[in-house]
Amino acid sequence: MPWNERSAMSLRTEFVLFASQEGANIRALCRQFGIAPATGYKWLHRWLSDGPHGLNERSRVPHHSPSRTPDIVVEHLHTAHLAHPMWGARKLKRWLEMQGHTLPAASTVHNLMRRHDLLPGGPSPAPTVGRFEHDAPNRLWQMDFKGHFPFAGGRCHPLTLLDDHSRFSLCLAHCPDERRVTVQSQLIAVFERYGLPERMTMDNGAPWGDTTGSWTALELWLMRQGIRVGHSRPYHPQTQGKLERFHRSLKAELLQGRWFTDASQLQEVFDAWRDSYNLERPHEALSMAVPASRYQPSSRQYNGNPAAAEYDEGVLVRKVDISGKLSLKGMGRKVGKAFIGEYVGLKESEREGYYEVWWYSTKVGMIDLRNRSIIMGKGC
Repeated sequence: MPWNERSAMSLRTEFVLFASQEGANIRALCRQFGIAPATGYKWLHRWLSDGPHGLNERSRVPHHSPSRTPDIVVEHLHTAHLAHPMWGARKLKRWLEMQGHTLPAASTVHNLMRRHDLLPGGPSPAPTVGRFEHDAPNRLWQMDFKGHFPFAGGRCHPLTLLDDHSRFSLCLAHCPDERRVTVQSQLIAVFERYGLPERMTMDNGAPWGDTTGSWTALELWLMRQGIRVGHSRPYHPQTQGKLERFHRSLKAELLQGRWFTDASQLQEVFDAWRDSYNLERPHEALSMAVPASRYQPSSRQYNGNPAAAEYDEGVLVRKVDISGKLSLKGMGRKVGKAFIGEYVGLKESEREGYYEVWWYSTKVGMIDLRNRSIIMGKGC
């Protein structure tokens, strides 16, 4: 007869009445009531010494508890929660410690937050699978647009840029559209402030990508600065997993359920949130450090007027005409609109009848003279 099937008080009373009888087999009674002998003897001794009141549950809080959490800790947690309502226990604990406060263990902080209804709502983020990060800042930057949304002045297309190693947010900008010139103007500001990365990755959509694999004007502009360009696999957003996680935090902590009146207000709240993310928000993947503690600007500086491409001796140089074609051995071959007005290098391949098409230090295409064809794209 397990004790959870009836009133605990009635079961205890019944047990002690049975057990207090002369000749009672207490261990057999304990087995019958489904309790441990130590529990049975405890209730029997309490009943014999204190009567029926001895069967009441006693508070487990000690009369003196030197390790009891001070009320000031709860006050600090309330203040921190008001500032960062979507942060969990570990982040708030680390953030408060960075402010000079002393806090108990993360498990205690979590319990306090649960007791005082301070835990963030929503499901916990899914665990990261197969996480990889570069070993130094500026080895790789991830770029994308966060899904656009309406505001009083039109639509906002948030442009985001994240350093892979440090998770440092390099750009969080309100953009009225997703055009190349808009992105370039934002990137120039970032490059002038933080320098140039070795490589950048983005998805295959406009303005930086092309689903056909053709080169875009934005890619050529980046490559002219000596930046290698890569793209995530189609339908695999996890390739840019760190940026996707950044977008989820941005939505949950800043955008969810809010309405903005104008572009100036949008950029102000973007700037404030980005500062908090970089300078205050502990990151679990960084052992609770803040992104700014692991980031350093690049030593490679942006050049607004980069030198023209120089090709090795023996490489044929051709200018792409206004129709996007170049001429080789009396025949015009289309290389794409992105190359209009640019000079490309044609290097004879080891394969007979083939020429490689080069743009600065990147091979961008292959010409097959025998079949009178040209293949331009990232798979060449």
